[in-house]
Amino acid sequence: MTALLVTLVANGGLVAIFLTMAAESAGIPISSEVVVPLGGSLAAAGILPFAGVVLAATAGNLAGSAAAFALARRYGSALVLRYGGRVGLDRGHLVLAERFFGRFGPAAVFVGRLLPVVRTYISFPAGLSRMGWGTFLLATVGGCVPWNLALACAGLLLGRQYGLVDRVLGPLVVPVAIAVVVLLAVAYFLGRRVGARRANG
Repeated sequence: MTALLVTLVANGGLVAIFLTMAAESAGIPISSEVVVPLGGSLAAAGILPFAGVVLAATAGNLAGSAAAFALARRYGSALVLRYGGRVGLDRGHLVLAERFFGRFGPAAVFVGRLLPVVRTYISFPAGLSRMGWGTFLLATVGGCVPWNLALACAGLLLGRQYGLVDRVLGPLVVPVAIAVVVLLAVAYFLGRRVGARRANG
């Protein structure tokens, strides 16, 4: 996969960066930790404009995220209610998603866009919660810009050694993703308890 991504970006330039990042944000597991640093490395060599790399990656993220969000928002609930039982999902999980994103929605999307793996799929639960379009898009852009800027800068500084970015971030993917999910879950349930106490008090 890495070799294929390198070939695509090296030959396709900004268009390839846009398309691969759109695919990543639409739920296809493509590593931005390979694509965007490579774009930064090509910018260091004078082949691509640095600003263009960041903009293409961010525009791709926004396009793919919007597609995933729209699909989940339009069809997600019906699919969960019809087929969710096969994988342990039911109406209660939809209600939980709506409450969670109602309380932490923008922050969850923003933080999710900064995390490997989570960033690929965060649009789906956001769509299931029927979050507003404006809120979703602003939080998505807010999370994508610093992520892509950091990766492109790393590639720019590392030059031909841009692959070090993926080697460093790769081992951190699973533990970081788990830690964030746990922290968000704890924050949600603590928020519910505080809200219940205030309501009863």
